[in-house]
Amino acid sequence: MSAPVPEFSRPVRIDTIGEVPRAIAVEATGAERIALAARFGLAELTHLAGSITLGRTARGIAAKGRIKAALSQVCVATGEPVPESIDQPFDLLFVENADGAEGEEMELDAGDLDIVDYDGQAVDLGEALAQTMALAMTPFPRSSDADAILRAAGVISEEDARPLGALAGLKAALEKKGK
Repeated sequence: MSAPVPEFSRPVRIDTIGEVPRAIAVEATGAERIALAARFGLAELTHLAGSITLGRTARGIAAKGRIKAALSQVCVATGEPVPESIDQPFDLLFVENADGAEGEEMELDAGDLDIVDYDGQAVDLGEALAQTMALAMTPFPRSSDADAILRAAGVISEEDARPLGALAGLKAALEKKGK
């Protein structure tokens, strides 16, 4: 059974990649952005594009470039949309997964490239960009007024929840009572 085609698929056949690195630009269409927003739980994805230099190495297919995205995530505290821009470089190494099974986990050092399995026939630059975007997004987005909204709802801050914070609250209550 074959895997489903990703929402943003830009396959490049391996036999079209020569010894000289090749520049490729990819950009998600409106329909692809809507599908990716649903997949990643985004409020909105208004832009996703990448410029990639693709070439062969002794270890696999190297993809080096820059990803740019404009999106909105939902604030984890208030549910409000939180806009975010991504503009960062990336380095990927596609390595062949000849048997079609899941690849073994690899320990990577900070300087290592991100490793991506491929089927030996083609690398999917669209899916690689989508996953790179997902990794670059703020993990727990918060709107600028999240703290005020939470405080108004009676949620105490982490500092106030600590023992000294509790004592400060008790002191404030006693001072208020004493007035």
